Amino acid sequence: MKVDVQKILERSPVEASAPCRIDAGGTLDLPTFHLALRHLSPATVNVALDMRTRVVLKPFTPGRLKVSSSGFETVTASPERVSFRQPLGLIFAVAAYFNARGIHIHIDSASPPRSALGGSSVAAVALVAAFSKLFHSDKAPFPSRGRMALLAHAIEAGVAGVPCGLQDQLAAAYGGVNAWHWKAEPGKSPFSRTGLLRKRDFKTLEQHLLLCYCGRPHESKDINGKWVQRFLEGRDRPLWEAIVSNTRRLEEAIAGKDFQAAARALLAETELRLKMTPEVLDSAGKKLFKAAGDEGCGARFTGAGGGGCVWAVGEKERIEALRTRWETIVQDTREARLLPVAVDSKGVL
Repeated sequence: MKVDVQKILERSPVEASAPCRIDAGGTLDLPTFHLALRHLSPATVNVALDMRTRVVLKPFTPGRLKVSSSGFETVTASPERVSFRQPLGLIFAVAAYFNARGIHIHIDSASPPRSALGGSSVAAVALVAAFSKLFHSDKAPFPSRGRMALLAHAIEAGVAGVPCGLQDQLAAAYGGVNAWHWKAEPGKSPFSRTGLLRKRDFKTLEQHLLLCYCGRPHESKDINGKWVQRFLEGRDRPLWEAIVSNTRRLEEAIAGKDFQAAARALLAETELRLKMTPEVLDSAGKKLFKAAGDEGCGARFTGAGGGGCVWAVGEKERIEALRTRWETIVQDTREARLLPVAVDSKGVL
């Protein structure tokens, strides 16, 4: 049965939202890595944050699509002719999957644009949820969180032109504090989830975390591309094996609420990345990373680095001391600032 989108949206806009994340062990969610490292049981750890990306669907000119988002130029286009290569191309690609038209897609994110907190992937998950609500019927079950994450990832991988990981979509869909294990078993679910903390422990974790936006938008493709290319060429393999080991140690430390051990594991993971690609931290990021080490904390760039955010973990008193130092480091950098850290327990809504 054909859905009359205009009438539905004129009665009431359709909304959905999903959280961003901080992470470690990223890139291991790419098949390039976790298939070859399967014997080591690679995992990625991430924490969903209550900085949500909200998507609203409103009625628009029949046969046309409009996408607006803070930090990006608004685009109005014909679905048949719109480019998926533009900054908002992923959003149009998700709309194409649902054969959507006559809709204004508005995106509002609580995180800074291109802050390496998973923004575009989070928006894609939220948009999949919004379209699923719009086109849902009683004849088919509403898609599960895992299904929405996998669909958003498949669409992104289809238009990105570079390998894409899955951890951003999973954090957005499920929320919480998780280790994602990459099963590397073709034909089966590509991941399994291990919840590291219960909801009642989230407030405790928040006291041991710090997050800073460095003021410079990130560009992950170049760094990710270097990691992939070097790995395919047989370079840095021992470093990646060590990254797997340190990520698993971080997983165990967070689950055991041993934040000193978590700091050591995160520090070691970042040092390994810096050996391969020193540019993974920009000038501000390097200062934040050094300050974290001086204070006995571990710190890491978010996502693939190269700008965006840096996060830290450590004992509560060490984190408070680091907070003061980080505030001093970024105080003269335009747009740079410490961001609130609150763990999201809900995932996509």
